[in-house]
Amino acid sequence: MKIVLATHNQHKVGEFNAILGALVPNLEIVGYDGPEPIEDGLSYAENSLIKARAAFAHTGLPAIADDSGIAVEVLGGSPGIFSARWSGTRDSIANRRLLLEQIKDVRPEHRAAAFVCTIALVGFEQSDAAEPSEGDQPSEITFTGIWPGTVAFEERGEGGFGYDPIFVPEGLDVSAAELEPEVKNSMSHRALALEQLASYLAG
Repeated sequence: MKIVLATHNQHKVGEFNAILGALVPNLEIVGYDGPEPIEDGLSYAENSLIKARAAFAHTGLPAIADDSGIAVEVLGGSPGIFSARWSGTRDSIANRRLLLEQIKDVRPEHRAAAFVCTIALVGFEQSDAAEPSEGDQPSEITFTGIWPGTVAFEERGEGGFGYDPIFVPEGLDVSAAELEPEVKNSMSHRALALEQLASYLAG
């Protein structure tokens, strides 16, 4: 089974391969070298579908894409879908520092947050039915994983990426950036969404 992953982010490619490879036998995730579409959706699902549709149209292969972010309760769920550009740039350090500054006076009990990931799958047919005819629309489905936790007061850890150094998963006293990759990959928002995807792919 061959599926194209609609991202140019090698961190995500590594995570998808590490998690899905262990869950779905004979699955080959191939890279995507096409143009990046404009992500103008208003939800994680809309943005992930925009990317997966573009990859499917470009390659003709079933495509998966994800959209993820951190939702901070005291900020009404922001940065949310704007997480990657919260500071006005794609600079992860600047994004983290701005978020920490915005809630620097918020007490620990009010710093609840969650990592959210929605994965879209476009163009995958579970049945062995005949090839779709011209004009048929590709199948589309989404899966969402939520990883609850809190926002730390300062950055901790050298691993991970994005907001990992300031996110403390529920039930732990270390940041996501302090977790070993295999531990993070077993519990993260992306892992939870990928488990649902894997179950669907396995039929």
